[in-house]
Amino acid sequence: MAAFLLSQAISTLTDKLKQLKFQSHSDPIIQISVPISPMPAIAWLAAQPIYPRIYWKGRDTEEEVAAVGSCKDFAYEEAVDDNQLSLEYQKQRALSNNQDIRYYGGVAFDRTTECWPEFGRAHFVLPRIELRRSGEEYKLLINLNCESNDTETERTKAIEDLAKLVFPSPLSPPNKINLLSRSDRPDHYHWTELVKKVTHEKFIQDTPKVVLSRLTQLEVDEEVDPWTLLACWQGRNQNSFQFGFQFSPERAFISCTPERLYRRRQRELFTEALAGTTTRGLNQEEDRVLAQQLLEDSKNSHENQLVKEHIVDALTPLSNYVGAEETPRVFKLSHIQHLHRSIRAELKPGIDDFQLLQALHPTPAVGGLPKEPAMSFIRQREGYARGWYAGACGYFNKYESEFAVAIRSALIEPGRINLFAGAGIVSGSEPEAEWVELENKLTTILSILTEL
Repeated sequence: MAAFLLSQAISTLTDKLKQLKFQSHSDPIIQISVPISPMPAIAWLAAQPIYPRIYWKGRDTEEEVAAVGSCKDFAYEEAVDDNQLSLEYQKQRALSNNQDIRYYGGVAFDRTTECWPEFGRAHFVLPRIELRRSGEEYKLLINLNCESNDTETERTKAIEDLAKLVFPSPLSPPNKINLLSRSDRPDHYHWTELVKKVTHEKFIQDTPKVVLSRLTQLEVDEEVDPWTLLACWQGRNQNSFQFGFQFSPERAFISCTPERLYRRRQRELFTEALAGTTTRGLNQEEDRVLAQQLLEDSKNSHENQLVKEHIVDALTPLSNYVGAEETPRVFKLSHIQHLHRSIRAELKPGIDDFQLLQALHPTPAVGGLPKEPAMSFIRQREGYARGWYAGACGYFNKYESEFAVAIRSALIEPGRINLFAGAGIVSGSEPEAEWVELENKLTTILSILTEL
């Protein structure tokens, strides 16, 4: 079938909706799609007047999704127990057998603490309209929720939302922001005190790793387009997950993160241990030397080994088989490089995504070991609410799912850009070296925003 221009695709989908015959035995969630001519997904998303706006691009797949509107969502702003979330998750999965139906969203780093407005402890959306790219092929999809709404109301809403779509304009060129002020929480002094506490021999004996993080707030006097910023970031770190969630015009959360939480296809699961960091070199030889030093560094190797062991232990009760690379490799990004081990598992029958999220999130790469005392220390001492920073973001359906760990990320608010960076504190960690590591992890996004 030939691909339509956007106006033709909208007209074709509208006609299909008008002619749609609802069957009593059909799935409560209905999806209709048409092929569409190629167009830049982020620019298309930024042009639309509909919220929420959602963007997702996998790290190593030829797939890209831009989605707007909501025909169904489930969100928890206040405290929610895991049983409640699990029941809601199972309920959503049961609504359709269509493998193209997807819920996009995220789970906060710590679901027991106060979280950001609109994002909450957990928030997932079945979008109204999606633009999906797979390789060179593009589709425009529309979803209908006939479980919550009567069929004629849902048909009318879907047609109205299609009519709101507009053709994309080029993204505005990136400009360096006028930075009014910068603040760090914890600041340098308190960071040093926290690292000393964590590395104290009495503390580290029982809690060998705590991942401490820092909120860097940039006060600005201009509007920052999150989608232009994400597109620029995407260009610098193409071998990362790239995603964004904008539930209203007020705030947007974007991320260009290297770390996979997991990818599931039926009962096959892929995950990884990503921990241990150094900078990139100024030339090939210096880069090679830094990578070799990272591989040979006992502190970073120990940190990566702890993460690998924890993930394998967490997956073992859920799996028939778990295998992990014995030795780490180097994973390179634009300004830094990490130690990386691949892990694969064959899940037991009946294991679902929520059980995987419970077992794996937050990983020791963003929380610490053992999980509970490390999380308790972060909760009490770090001094700010992480929200979706270091949370799990991605999508799920009945047959497959993928979640990334939102470590390189930014929360855009009116007059403020919130940036986040963390470092694994283990025996041998030095406060100043870890502070420098935080700065290195912000280098890419700061180079886009400001004159470094």
